[in-house]
Amino acid sequence: MKSFKLMIFALTVLVFAACSVSKPKMVIEKQVYIPDSQELYDKIVSLDSIYFNAYNTCDMALQDSFYADNIEFYHDKSGLSTSKKDLLEGLKNNICGKVTRELVKGSIEVYPLKGFGAVEMGSHKFHNNQEPSDTPSEIGKFIIIWKQTGEKWQISRVVSLH
Repeated sequence: MKSFKLMIFALTVLVFAACSVSKPKMVIEKQVYIPDSQELYDKIVSLDSIYFNAYNTCDMALQDSFYADNIEFYHDKSGLSTSKKDLLEGLKNNICGKVTRELVKGSIEVYPLKGFGAVEMGSHKFHNNQEPSDTPSEIGKFIIIWKQTGEKWQISRVVSLH
């Protein structure tokens, strides 16, 4: 009987010991982003600022000039839009005066796309202007593919994730 109690005690200690052993944790190290080209980075950040100022102030003519005719806009909530006209109409009817975009400071990364342009990735928030100004908004991610034709840069692809 004593050996049975000792065996149960030992088994209990082993079970608790096995349960309390910590599993190795996966550590993902975030690398510090350094642009491949500071000049390209500065150009794309400037274009982002100009475009989203037009977005926030409802300058539809300027927004129109930024979108390529063959735009592809992928949105996690509404799907794919390939009509520049429909995209601009949706912005005018659903965004203008109602939504403001705020870039998450320091989130933009820019990478060259040889022979095409550049890819911009970052994070931003959209504020519903119909709600109180202190209403929190979630951070979303975006990817913009910029096409360069001579000196002209246009948005050719967008992936917007909220």
